[in-house]
Amino acid sequence: MSIGTYIETAQLYEIEKYEGGPPKDAVAFTGAPRQHPFEKEKLILVNDPLGSSPSIMEFKLSDVVHVEDVPSPINERGEGLRLVRMWVRKGAFGIIHEPFEVQDPIRLMKDSSELHDRIMRSFK
Repeated sequence: MSIGTYIETAQLYEIEKYEGGPPKDAVAFTGAPRQHPFEKEKLILVNDPLGSSPSIMEFKLSDVVHVEDVPSPINERGEGLRLVRMWVRKGAFGIIHEPFEVQDPIRLMKDSSELHDRIMRSFK
């Protein structure tokens, strides 16, 4: 799936804003939250969805301890994209889905600017 496919999945409304300051025992991530397509107890966070290095992160909902809305950009179609800053409990496990090129050895996007440019063109 491309980054665009994840952005177009159902928005995650189950996250409730926590009133109070950001927790000290958590780490902040910013992106577009989405319902995990297969597991209801998890969420997908599309990190930097319109930027130069988008990535897809996966967390358990139970590990999210604080959420706040941040200013949202407008996409190419003139639609707003909901962005949040969410704090995930320190010590929790997450998954980063990272694109790569099948080679021997594999080529990661972060290791090749040419590959990075090709992958970014394919996301649009």
